[in-house]
Formats: sequence, structure tokens, C-alpha cells
Amino acid sequence: MKRYAAEFVGTFWLVLGGCGSAVLAAAFPQLGIGFAGVALAFGLTVLTMAFAIGHISGCHLNPAVSVGLWAGGRFATKDLLPYIVAQVLGGVVAGGVLFLIASGKPGFEVAGGFASNGFGAHSPGGYSMQAAFACEVVMTAMFLVIILGATDVRAPAGFAPIAIGLGLTLIHLISIPVTNTSVNPARSTGVALYVGGWAVEQLWLFWVAPIAGALLGAGVYRFIGKSGD
Repeated sequence: MKRYAAEFVGTFWLVLGGCGSAVLAAAFPQLGIGFAGVALAFGLTVLTMAFAIGHISGCHLNPAVSVGLWAGGRFATKDLLPYIVAQVLGGVVAGGVLFLIASGKPGFEVAGGFASNGFGAHSPGGYSMQAAFACEVVMTAMFLVIILGATDVRAPAGFAPIAIGLGLTLIHLISIPVTNTSVNPARSTGVALYVGGWAVEQLWLFWVAPIAGALLGAGVYRFIGKSGD
């Protein structure tokens, strides 16, 4: 239960820190942190939690990561569903806290997106469903390659949180204009439920594409990372 609780707390921090930076700070007049700031915020949430709870739960914080680690032979089947449940609950609770904070400002409306992921008319750059799907698959696949490589027993010890946190930052720098960047179904669900409507209708893509990408990334690393020629 401590492992599941750690995943809840870690995913709570990821959604509150990452989506909170997007909702509260990205466009703050004259001082907004913009896309680069939001990308860094997501990376910092993973980096800080990896050091804080990595030794407790492995710090997945993401159903797609759990699935990818399972497919990569690094995670037990019996823990897969409990981890995913804990992660989604952590994301939803974080979304509620963020909604409570954001609604304290006069004129706040979730219709602005509330950091939800989307495609078509709801993509920051107006990208199509096909582009969004491809982006999420590829970005999640590369994220899994980074995670599996950085945590390999042959990798330099102690640096995995830095590589993974910077990897997530880079992923956001690339893909925020396309989908607002998910690569994490718990992150997407945690805010979409408060927006409802289009955000929930498009949520399927941000479960299917990241999980497909995680399986792809796990397969790639099992090939390139295996011992021998």
C-alpha cells in the first residue's frame, strides 16, 4: 500500500505542478512563463519525485510508463492495475485542488481549456487528430526508451532522475503546440474530467496513443538494450 500511496502522491504533484504552471502561470500578464516554463515545470515534477519516491515505488506517475515497464520486463503484472488506479486518482485529486485554486480568480472558466489535451480545434496549434496521435505515440515511445535506458543496471548510477526529468521537459518543448502534451493518461484524465464536454470526448486518444507508444518504446529498448551483439 505504501507503493500505491507513493504513486498517488507523485502523480498528484505531477498534475498540480505541471498543469498548475500552465493554468496559473503560463500567461500571467508581462511575467508569464510560456511554453518553455510549462515544459520545465513538468520535467521538474518528475525529477523531484524521482528522488523523493523512486526508492519506494519506482516513481512511474503515469499509466503508460507502468505499462511500458511491464512490457519491458521491469514491472510485475500483479501491480499494474493498482498502480494505474493510484495514478489516476492522484491526477484527479490534483485537478480538483487546481480547480479550487484557479476558481478563486474572478472570471475563471474551465472553457479556457484548464490545461486539457486536445486535437483539431482544441489543439494549441490546430493540429489534426492524426498528427496528435502520431505525436503522442512517438513522444511516449521515446520517453520509455529514456526511462528504460537511464534505469538500466549498466547506466551510470544516480543520474536517472535527471535524464528522465530533462527528457520529459524536451518532450513538452516539442509537443505542447500539438496536443498540449499528454504522454500520460493520468495527467490527461486529471484535468479533462473538470472540463467535461470536448475534453472528455477526446480523452480516448490520450489513453490509446501513450499506451501504444509505451509498448513501442519498450519493444525498441528490449532490442537495442539487450546484452550481446
